[in-house]
Amino acid sequence: METRAFDAVAIGASAGGIDALNVLLPALPASFGIAVLIVTHVPPHSPSCLAETLGYRCVLSVTEPDAGEPVLPGRVYLAPPGYHMLVDDDRTIALSIDSSVRYSRPSIDVLFESAAHVYRERLLGILLSGANDDGAHGLEVIRAMGGFTWVQDPETAVSSQMPRAAIARGAADEVLSPTQMARRLAGLPPHTRTMT
Repeated sequence: METRAFDAVAIGASAGGIDALNVLLPALPASFGIAVLIVTHVPPHSPSCLAETLGYRCVLSVTEPDAGEPVLPGRVYLAPPGYHMLVDDDRTIALSIDSSVRYSRPSIDVLFESAAHVYRERLLGILLSGANDDGAHGLEVIRAMGGFTWVQDPETAVSSQMPRAAIARGAADEVLSPTQMARRLAGLPPHTRTMT
């Protein structure tokens, strides 16, 4: 059994992914001492209420961060609609209106790649349900930098294209249902995280 300490969890979700987030986030205990960074594919001009909605179900603080905000343990950061969310080298949030990546802004790949270069082996990447292949390359980068990756079991996904793309590229260390992911995250001690 391999023991790892993680500083951050980066999560990507698209079509059907909110259902999975509603399983994962409520399972995180108040003692969960790891930053959580989330990108979901939402229309750029949609009302910005997802953070509030998810926050009602989660004991951790869920916010849409401002540029330059420090990434703190035990906080959940949700990319604002219409902005790529990145992690800078000083572990602060960067927001970008650069072109869409894989038809998406925010892009999962953009978050995963930036977080992988900052957190390296101390990053857990999670890819949930979705209808395109955003996130698959980002998971490859996370693994290449020494991080660990989970992909939602396509059989449990509302839209299986995104998980299947990641699995086909060999980017998944483990393939799990949202319930299994939630149990694994919540059942781990608050500082040293153990991965099989």
